[in-house]
Amino acid sequence: MSQPPRKVAVLGATGSIGGSTLDVIARHPDRFRATVLTAHSNVAALADLCIRFQPDLAVIADPALESELSRRLVAAGVRCDIASGHDAVTQAVSGTLCDTVVAAIVGAAGLDSTLAAARTGKRLLLANKESIVMAGTLLLDALAVGGGELIPVDSEHNAIFQCLPGGRSPLAASGVRRLILTASGGPFRGRTRAELAGVTPEQACKHPNWVMGRKISVDSATLMNKGLEVIEAHHLFGAAPDLIDVLVHPQSLVHSLVEYVDGSVLAQLGNPDMRTAIAHALAWPTRIEAGVAPLDLAANAPLSFQQPDLDTFRCLALAFQALRAGGDATAILNAANEVAVEAFLAGSLPFLGIADLVESVLTELPPQPVVDVQTLNERDRTAREAARRILRNAC
Repeated sequence: MSQPPRKVAVLGATGSIGGSTLDVIARHPDRFRATVLTAHSNVAALADLCIRFQPDLAVIADPALESELSRRLVAAGVRCDIASGHDAVTQAVSGTLCDTVVAAIVGAAGLDSTLAAARTGKRLLLANKESIVMAGTLLLDALAVGGGELIPVDSEHNAIFQCLPGGRSPLAASGVRRLILTASGGPFRGRTRAELAGVTPEQACKHPNWVMGRKISVDSATLMNKGLEVIEAHHLFGAAPDLIDVLVHPQSLVHSLVEYVDGSVLAQLGNPDMRTAIAHALAWPTRIEAGVAPLDLAANAPLSFQQPDLDTFRCLALAFQALRAGGDATAILNAANEVAVEAFLAGSLPFLGIADLVESVLTELPPQPVVDVQTLNERDRTAREAARRILRNAC
């Protein structure tokens, strides 16, 4: 007897991950149904998705836009419940409307809903790396309480998941020597610090291989995105900082590697298309067609690798520094970086100033133990206030 379709909540449905997820879902209507769709403020795009996918619930995070969403859906004849606000997103993933949650809300705003999905035993497809960077211990504790599954959707961590015999089994028991995350190097690979002094937001957001939102594109350009992924790998796979390496791989075809004590190195390869990882996570432990073109290795040869330039791209070094510092240092790092990237995109901070601002906040706020979500959120606010004060004083 066939199983009923999995009920999928797509948090951040109007973003790039949300769009890729819905593309995979549309290819397999017998296996998946998008029952909850959420967006931050793009009410027009959310309404269009509701018209296409007919969810049970649509949530717009900005309460001021709820009436506009309602107007659009009523006009289109869409019958679904409508809600708004941060708490509505959290409530949506906690109830019976979904058994699978794609956590793709960008930034710290996705923390509460990610924790709620974990606590209620859902299959959690984690694309919001900031949640585990901020609150890795709390997220793993919530998973243990809820008894759900966490499958990473970041291409690098999904690759590691696929290369480990038990997905997220303890590394020592699996004979793992180290995890190797690959990085494209972003749009400025090979540039010197002097050449980066005057880069613009438009240049930073022009990634050579991936189509992503502006914030994550800037993180890729600074290599902070890879730093956040190092922290994520530490929590997901129980890997000490010294067991995690980064290699620059411009072609973005080898998504990550796992080296074993016997000398074997397993790698997961594929075209740079997030639908591969999403399809794997949605259907795990089986595999389904994702709409991704087959990988032609001969056409993409040769594949190259090099060490990252930590002197020029200091954000990666700062991420390792915060991870080794422990406590809530990684949450401080994330908060300061979000403020710095926002300032850069607004034209009030130079590109090289992103790392400088993050380092200043880390220096000002020594790490404290992670106690609970409330304390962590307060430290997040403190770090953001410190970053904004430093920015004002620098003007």
